[in-house]
Amino acid sequence: MTAREPTLTINEIYPSIQGESTWAGLPCVFVRLTFCDLRCSYCDTEYAFYEGQKRSLREIVAQVLEHRIPLVEVTGGEPLLQKNVGPLMTILADAGLTVLLETSGAHDIAAVDPRVHRIMDLKTPGSGECERNLFSNIEHLTQRDEVKFVIGSREDYEWSREQTGRFALSERCRAVLFSPIFGRIDPREIVEWILADRLPVRFQLQIHKFIWTPTARGV
Repeated sequence: MTAREPTLTINEIYPSIQGESTWAGLPCVFVRLTFCDLRCSYCDTEYAFYEGQKRSLREIVAQVLEHRIPLVEVTGGEPLLQKNVGPLMTILADAGLTVLLETSGAHDIAAVDPRVHRIMDLKTPGSGECERNLFSNIEHLTQRDEVKFVIGSREDYEWSREQTGRFALSERCRAVLFSPIFGRIDPREIVEWILADRLPVRFQLQIHKFIWTPTARGV
């Protein structure tokens, strides 16, 4: 890595099974970036707040391509905090990979390469970061994108239901994902509420937490 090469601070890069979204179950390479400016009550990647090393984009792309897996997710932390994440995603898309971006929704997604599938997490009241949602992002969503609500209570569910209807999210994007906070709420409760309200959303579990220990890293 030379002094002039563009870099990103990377927490980890690893192959695994995609555990969430409509891409769940597929082999995927994860590129986890360091730093986050939110402190959600249910965060399961606090180790990515500060841990990481600077890597050149060239080195990052080479490591991703070594795995010969056509699906890659750029995640965090909050990946949009680092300016060079945009060029990274463009390079990965240019290489013929299907690129997913996992973002909190607190940062502008407008400049993200249109080939990238954006999975945007709208923060529920129980997260403690609901006020940080940047609702102007919604107008940029397309049928390539997904919106995720992480739910830990009836209040979270009702808020998520309200936003789903208010912004017609099921028509606007590829999928609306309702995801229980692991260990905080019985998933069956959310399923029952979805069925009772006939919501056009997709219920999901974080399948990687059932395959491996829920706190395991690099999976």
